[in-house]
Amino acid sequence: MGTRTEVTEESISDGLSKLGLDASSAVIVHSSLRSFGHVVGGADAVCRALASVCGTVMVPAGTWDLTGLPAPPGLVRPHNAYYSSASWPDFDRAVAGATPFSPGLPVDGWLGLVAETMRRSCAHVRSTHPLFSYLAVGRHAAELVAAQRDDWPLGPIDALENLGGDVLLLGVGHTSNTTIHLAEQRLGRSRFFRYATTGAGLWREFPNIPGESHRFDEIEPALAPVTSEVMIGACRARRIPVAEVIERTQHVIRSDPAALLCEDEECRCGAALRQRLAVLAG
Repeated sequence: MGTRTEVTEESISDGLSKLGLDASSAVIVHSSLRSFGHVVGGADAVCRALASVCGTVMVPAGTWDLTGLPAPPGLVRPHNAYYSSASWPDFDRAVAGATPFSPGLPVDGWLGLVAETMRRSCAHVRSTHPLFSYLAVGRHAAELVAAQRDDWPLGPIDALENLGGDVLLLGVGHTSNTTIHLAEQRLGRSRFFRYATTGAGLWREFPNIPGESHRFDEIEPALAPVTSEVMIGACRARRIPVAEVIERTQHVIRSDPAALLCEDEECRCGAALRQRLAVLAG
């Protein structure tokens, strides 16, 4: 029989310190609680360790599952790869069934329990994008979330780059690394229009929503030279400077417009490639 890996808050803090993180650090965290093994104190212990070691911690806090909508019938954007309601009555029902954003909404479950636990357990600030909010704690928290606009949802990562911040991957791959999307968008790729309810019977269109990431792990060789890594229990913990993620991803995409994208023409990857090619064509 195997031995269950047990991880404590102290061992998580020690691992983060071994990565070179300290009170001057600002990080965006993508995490899998399960990857650690058994964490004594659960996700709360992970959140406490992050907040005690790092000066500023930011996590994606999107609410797409509650607030998101299909496109209204007849509204088609070029290279947008999104579905539309079959009729206005269908769309009206979708609007009526969606939940307008509020700061107290739970974080989408697919973003991980650590993000939701940070919302419930830590004093934080949260941006208000109806689909793609961020939540942050610590010294620069307000500065980071204030950088988000409805028309530029990845603004907090812009601000994190300006702070010399890092991407922190805890037991997850680059398919969770949202900073790669920012590198894409700066090159005119992976900029999509999406829709959300904004109040009773109300909806809006939101631009510059990022696309697919299922081939983002192919960036790993390019980032390996600038990646710091430790094991925390069974969790592979990696720290990569935001600026390096952006610079190296852009180098890869400039070399190949289809880099990190799948070949399915019906996927958002195909639409993202067409967006990039349109930029190159001028």
